[in-house]
Amino acid sequence: MSQAPETTGGPVVTPVRVVIALCLVAPFVAMLWVGSYAKTDPTFIGIPFFYWYQMLWVLVSTALTMIAYKLWQRDQRARSAAKGGASQ
Repeated sequence: MSQAPETTGGPVVTPVRVVIALCLVAPFVAMLWVGSYAKTDPTFIGIPFFYWYQMLWVLVSTALTMIAYKLWQRDQRARSAAKGGASQ
């Protein structure tokens, strides 16, 4: 009389998805931890550390977001191929 519970297509945690999450969370952690960059030294071409650190994170965040997006696309294609569908 007992039946096995049905498995739903819920979220699956994979190493790729963990990397995606880290890529997206890292800029938030870096910018919210103000104590780590609230100083003036070292300066870079006359710009205090506080400012050039934040400008650098704009570029780093862009790169990390692009990496996360490309990994997500690859993951979705792999899941679609595993299901046997070619939906895009």
